[in-house]
Amino acid sequence: MALANGTRLGPYEIVDPLGAGGMGEVYRARDTRLDRSVAIKILPSHFAHDATRRQRFEREAKVISSLNHPNICTLHDIGHQDGVDFIVMEYLEGESLADRLEKGPLQAVQVLQYGTQIASALDKAHRNGVTHRDLKPGNIILTKSGAKLLDFGLAKAEPAQSLAQTLTDATPRSIPMTKLGAIIGTVPYMSPEQLDGKEVDARSDIFSLGAVLYEMVTGIRAFQGNSEFSVASDILHKDPPPISTLQPLTPPALERTIRVCLAKDPDERWQSASDLWNELRWISEGGSQSGSMTARQPGSQPGVRIAATSRRASRAKTAWIVAGVFAIIASAMIVIAFRSGRSPKPLAFHQLNFRREAIFQAAFAGDSIVYSAATSDNTPQVFAVRSDYPEPQPIGPRGMTLLAVSSKGELAVLLDAHYVWYRLFTGTLARMTLSGGAPREIQEGVRQADWSPDGSQLAIIREVGGKDRLEYPIGHVLREVSGSLSDVRFSPKGDRIAYFEHPRKLDDRG
Repeated sequence: MALANGTRLGPYEIVDPLGAGGMGEVYRARDTRLDRSVAIKILPSHFAHDATRRQRFEREAKVISSLNHPNICTLHDIGHQDGVDFIVMEYLEGESLADRLEKGPLQAVQVLQYGTQIASALDKAHRNGVTHRDLKPGNIILTKSGAKLLDFGLAKAEPAQSLAQTLTDATPRSIPMTKLGAIIGTVPYMSPEQLDGKEVDARSDIFSLGAVLYEMVTGIRAFQGNSEFSVASDILHKDPPPISTLQPLTPPALERTIRVCLAKDPDERWQSASDLWNELRWISEGGSQSGSMTARQPGSQPGVRIAATSRRASRAKTAWIVAGVFAIIASAMIVIAFRSGRSPKPLAFHQLNFRREAIFQAAFAGDSIVYSAATSDNTPQVFAVRSDYPEPQPIGPRGMTLLAVSSKGELAVLLDAHYVWYRLFTGTLARMTLSGGAPREIQEGVRQADWSPDGSQLAIIREVGGKDRLEYPIGHVLREVSGSLSDVRFSPKGDRIAYFEHPRKLDDRG
């Protein structure tokens, strides 16, 4: 039975309900002695005579009291009054991670921040012999001071249960599944061994945290289905879609870290929350740009230094770097400042590219910078990089080069691009979104292009019958010459088009 506002449990006065789960009802209350808000969790009356439920409830209080960590909800008190068992915890102002995920995925920097904090909280619990066993977005509260882990009602190992028992008994019924499915409860975050009814240890929590991190990055659950058993089957037998196919700008090191968390075999996961914490902290500190790291691989001994050989090998293959991307960005900022009629503010230069590559084109696209680069084999590739996480992420297939970015953030690119002469490419014009996806082909034999200011049309330069054509819109010839045309650009108002005309073909080296 729900408690009415004003009900007293010892010195605690109920203010309003906060929520309910399989292990209890939670209320906001006022501590009349200290005049502070607290959260009170009570054991539902229909569980009062259930010995197992009462033991879990009492165990949760003991578990929380043994853990003192800034990212774990603090226990204040425990009590029993008028047949009501209750525990008193700190009142957390914020929103649950589950509520936050209803709005979509988090930025990588937020995922790393909260992920590091949760891993640190788990490390504290595991070092005290506590396995949470019910890690999910609904049990993580995001506050101004960071993430807080709560609800240890299923903590510590119990005798193994069958899959059917696990799905029907240990799953709270009040937390909704995503809009795409009908699953409720914690099944999508359970580890394979937990679903199999085997003994669980700290590595089971690491799997669950991996599922939480996956959802934080992508905005969708790692394992989905139309029933609890279909979700359980996927957890046991399938891997979730690669993060890079859903969020192409995700740092590869973060994707790899989450993939290791979600390994089916516990021996192939991070072997402790401390390992995972070190890895997430290393990524958040920009370690993915360094040549080596001190994070531990799954199953490795603590303190083993692991060389980032693949990154070094990649760097060894590259030959030179062009700083044009920075010059373009700085020049654009200066021009904008002068056109506004004000003196330009001092520019703060921030290096965004740490690879040894030839950079051919760069443009802003929202909060990202998109650019084309080619390594020593002269095969171009389009990359995107954010200032808050400077790890270039490839977009689209190799052999693709960037031409322009529209005001709507759409990319104009060349597929199967190859050199003509002096950094001129030719190939099949296509358009695609910054988030990736399949490029949509438009026109073959295109050399250059630029978007109209409203992002609706493209002006292109292409060769037809040995002559260069300037077309706008595509198919309407504005200029045709026997020489070469290049560097097409729209004026800010879109009423003029500038281009470079050369009396002879630029691919004629004679």
